[in-house]
Amino acid sequence: MSADLVVYGKIFTSENNQVVEAFAVKDGKYVYVGDRKGAEDFIEAGKTEVLDYSGKGLVMPSCGNGHAHYSIGVALPIVGTVAIGKTPEQFLNEVVPAAVKKARETGAKLIFGFGWNYISFMDKIPTRQQLDAICSDIPIYFADDEGHKGLANTLCLVNAGIMKADGTVLKKDKDIRGGEIVMGADGTPTGFLKEQAGTYTRFSLDNESLYPVDIAKVVIPKIQEHLLSEGYTMYIDGWGNYFNNNNFFKAAQQLDKAGEMNFVLGLTYEVESWMNVEEALAKASDVQQYASTRVKTNWLKLFMDGTVEGGTGFVEPLYPDGHQGLANWTEEELTEITRKTNAKGITMHIHTMGNKAVNYVVSAYANAGKDELRNTLVHIRNVNAEDYQRMADHNMYAVSGMLWHHCPSFAADYIREHGLAPAGVEDKSYPMKSYFDKGIHMTSHSDFPALSGSPDDPFGIMEIAVTGVLHGENGNPWWPEELITREQAIVALTINVAKQMLIDNERGSIKAGKYADFLLVDKDVLSCPETEIHEAKPSATYFEGKKVYSR
Repeated sequence: MSADLVVYGKIFTSENNQVVEAFAVKDGKYVYVGDRKGAEDFIEAGKTEVLDYSGKGLVMPSCGNGHAHYSIGVALPIVGTVAIGKTPEQFLNEVVPAAVKKARETGAKLIFGFGWNYISFMDKIPTRQQLDAICSDIPIYFADDEGHKGLANTLCLVNAGIMKADGTVLKKDKDIRGGEIVMGADGTPTGFLKEQAGTYTRFSLDNESLYPVDIAKVVIPKIQEHLLSEGYTMYIDGWGNYFNNNNFFKAAQQLDKAGEMNFVLGLTYEVESWMNVEEALAKASDVQQYASTRVKTNWLKLFMDGTVEGGTGFVEPLYPDGHQGLANWTEEELTEITRKTNAKGITMHIHTMGNKAVNYVVSAYANAGKDELRNTLVHIRNVNAEDYQRMADHNMYAVSGMLWHHCPSFAADYIREHGLAPAGVEDKSYPMKSYFDKGIHMTSHSDFPALSGSPDDPFGIMEIAVTGVLHGENGNPWWPEELITREQAIVALTINVAKQMLIDNERGSIKAGKYADFLLVDKDVLSCPETEIHEAKPSATYFEGKKVYSR
């Protein structure tokens, strides 16, 4: 057999830490993986392209991102206003007025934004009255940089049914399940919304005009360009219906059928705890119609809790002030949802941060899940010792923020002094090595754009996972016992993501019979100094045997 392409070099296959010398590609798939001499049999003069990458860096499988929000992060500058890095004063004096001006000029029906930081704003949270003073006749909603909190003006709250225009309160405090409507001294909502109260309010917006299919078809190629430039060809989007419609699903399927998808896109459908669960599960089943060759739709997303540092992670022992956090579901509800969802062949994909939240989800998966569907827990700040074994026994997947294993040197003291985490886990946050040690499949995610100042690319992530330090940051490794090897980091970034996405029989490693999705990396990240791993970049990204990115 003559190959279309033969590649020589130092090649890490992600198959049992194997390093080989060559591979051959025919019709988009690997037909040979092994030594240089064996590959020569696949070369036909004038027909086979020969690429010798020896001594130039590392050849490896292309990477995957097990959970991120490029659909939101890329869309927001197009459909809304970004407030990243702004102070409360700049937000009120510059960002919101500019957004209002733009809305009036374009005739927009709503003002949508993203990116303010809770830690920076927490002592000066803007109120609905302050937003009303800038604009009271167009609904305003600004999500924070983690997507867990929101700021709304009065009209937005009125449209959501939280209050009336005359100030009558219709919903208050924790009336919206899984969320909190922060109340002011006057007994009315301040406009500050936490967790599912924010989602409830966002879903009342005119999302069809904000995010139609045509906009989604602009967003997806931009996501693809970004992913390929960083070395990703597999990606699970953490919230495909963020704009309360199916337009992202529809657009992805249309682009794939048009031959324009050069990566595999996994899409989750999120169900909120305040919804009618049966109706929501029916909608989650309905989006399976949008699956196609490179668009996978078989995940149901839930929020079990919030974030630990934000005070809404569901934890045990309790926070120093005595509260436990916020649980969106009971263990019994999770168990029933898992049973119904897995019965339809749909995999569970649950945001879990606090150890008590992890315990609930693990119990639901163990008692009602189908192990072969690889139900996943996403983020996972802390795990109880007894839950590790249950995760391994029932083939649960841990989608880990490997890039979050760092912080400035003062951060742990800040968390401790402000009671932002239970005692003893201030800097013992996200396990990694324990998953490998205990036989649990761990995959990497970046959670973009909720990056917490961390890199999004695989090699920046890899360096943090190996060293526990972000390049250029004044910090010491957090929880060094949980750091992993370079090989483990690559496995978490490649074949394990393919396993999580249920496509490991065809992607994720360099193996005969699989699609030829691979990277030419400009540095040998297996042998270079640890502190230089972050410098590595893809010289080229190949998808199904074709070069789809070149630097």
